[in-house]
Amino acid sequence: MLTEAVIGLPDPRLRPYVDRYLGYREHAVGPLVRREAAGAFVVLILGWGAPLDVTDPRAADRGAHGTSAFLAGPFDGWCATRTAGEGVGVQVLLTAPAARRLLGLPLGELANRAVPVDRLDGWLVRLRDELADLPDWAGRFARLDAALAARLALTGPIDARLVRAWRLLDRSGGGLGVGALAGEVGWSRRHLAVRFRREFGLPPKTVARLLRFQRAYAMVGRTLVPAPTGGADAPAGTSLAPPPSGRRADGGRGEVGWADLAVRFGYYDQSHLIREFREFSGATPAALAGPGSHSSNPT
Repeated sequence: MLTEAVIGLPDPRLRPYVDRYLGYREHAVGPLVRREAAGAFVVLILGWGAPLDVTDPRAADRGAHGTSAFLAGPFDGWCATRTAGEGVGVQVLLTAPAARRLLGLPLGELANRAVPVDRLDGWLVRLRDELADLPDWAGRFARLDAALAARLALTGPIDARLVRAWRLLDRSGGGLGVGALAGEVGWSRRHLAVRFRREFGLPPKTVARLLRFQRAYAMVGRTLVPAPTGGADAPAGTSLAPPPSGRRADGGRGEVGWADLAVRFGYYDQSHLIREFREFSGATPAALAGPGSHSSNPT
């Protein structure tokens, strides 16, 4: 179970790239297995506690095994994690454009893969070791600020048209069609699809589906920790407990109307919503909203 969760807000200069840091401590007496939902983002785990396994049921070679520090995603299908013992570390969620800039490599090389950081650039391994040696979360978050700022100084900007395409798609909640998106940036549909997939890991149509799913997923309460009290201006080091199992994102505890949710997020009907949830999370929305769900990745 999660025994400690501490939110850190990055330096304001990093906010276009990193929304927040999550310092965590978790203890599992026996093997703890979770489904991790698909997402159009990259997850960076810099841990130094008990190792875990990340497995993709679609392909065994896409996972990572016996590691406490790894990069994952973007993923267009759910995967599973398994761990036992005490895990400690920092989680950083990155949008695809932010990850492309900070990591300095096309995300097509990371899509649908979990990769231990020791197989990547050495700066991530060094950063993990430095975080482990620091005595508190405030110091770790400050070190993350410095390391990420240094990376931005070393890596070049991404093509502005690709960044604009991502932002337009994100702001529309996945509702903007590929043709309209291509027209907005002045490229053909094919050129946009090829460039987008190479740099951001997944084609724009798949990202649109994932963005829509992520918003619907949040409405059934599937977040690792709630937003910091006071919103974006909450101080670094805000300590949070995990939300009650089954709690909806709007704070209600009544039965969710799945047909209404489908309409709200642009699905054809309730069946379409349920199919997307099964594909991207491995479960129905009703199962995820209920008590005892072990789906945990944040949205």
